[in-house]
Amino acid sequence: MPDSLPPPPHHGVLPFAACASDDWLPAIQAMPASAFRNFGKLLQGMLPVHTDSGDVRSLSPPHERVLARALGLPAPDGLIPWAAWQHLQAGGTPADRAWAVITPCHWAMGREHATMTDPAALDLAEDESRTLLAAMQPYFETYGITLHHAEPTRWLAEGELFRHLPSASLDRVLGRNVDPWLPGAGSAGARFGAGPPQAETAPSGGSVLHEVKSVGAKAMRLLQNEMQMLLYTHAINDARAARRQLTVNSFWISDSGALPDTFHAKVQPATTLSRSLAHAAFSDDWAAYAQAWTALDAGEGARLLALQQGGATVRLSLCGERHAITFETAKTGIFSRMKRLFGQQPLPVLLEQL
Repeated sequence: MPDSLPPPPHHGVLPFAACASDDWLPAIQAMPASAFRNFGKLLQGMLPVHTDSGDVRSLSPPHERVLARALGLPAPDGLIPWAAWQHLQAGGTPADRAWAVITPCHWAMGREHATMTDPAALDLAEDESRTLLAAMQPYFETYGITLHHAEPTRWLAEGELFRHLPSASLDRVLGRNVDPWLPGAGSAGARFGAGPPQAETAPSGGSVLHEVKSVGAKAMRLLQNEMQMLLYTHAINDARAARRQLTVNSFWISDSGALPDTFHAKVQPATTLSRSLAHAAFSDDWAAYAQAWTALDAGEGARLLALQQGGATVRLSLCGERHAITFETAKTGIFSRMKRLFGQQPLPVLLEQL
């Protein structure tokens, strides 16, 4: 259903309201109905206004696509320009430049693959982060990339290589094997063993764009290797290892893309993005996940319900790892009341559709 109406004043976005893990459904089915009391009441006064259909193997997860759509950002898979957006929010101008986010991180090395550890677990100090950035900057510069420190585990990177280089969101790779998500790993099906790579087809210029992507992906793989060798012997990591802290042994590229000079963001409602479900899902802790749902219902669910009952128009986006469904406070009227009465499904049933 097209979303042509002005945005409501309040929009709640719930990432990982549903998960791809085999353990997710039993965890949800074991929860009592009271765990969803406020969200259930909230949805009784709502109708679906938009469905974002996707794939669990897409580089950009559903909640990022929902937010990009709300902001009016371009949203090709893996090329939602969040880094360019952050630069703009910090007072910069689009200037048609390409950006990405570089996240210093720790890969847990297993026998067959490396697993991405949550960067927050590094507890990286700002002076450590700035020292590492300074050491890595000359290597990035050889590829035409300039690094800018934003936060200890979030650096902005400016470089033309990022204009057409799709990158996987950190939310796709946390706690998972990094290999299928690396730049240039191939199409979704090829990355996850669903058949041989398919030839990319596009209108005129498609082969040129494919070559640009390949060059960028190769450059990033070489840079990954160079940085892993640099970081292995860096004094910062020696000191961290002596303190039994996780070392910074790699980096992750995400949020790549560019904003056109003509970009103008939409006027936005008060948007809240709740991360508690995501944190539990990344840890595969389904008891904590159930507790997070209960706490979320008592907090965010109660807040949104109170706003709706007070006459405000509220929007709620339930986001899984494949799809997202957005609901909005329904206008009064016999037709709307009948549709809500006979057409709304219980929240756990809705979640299974994500």
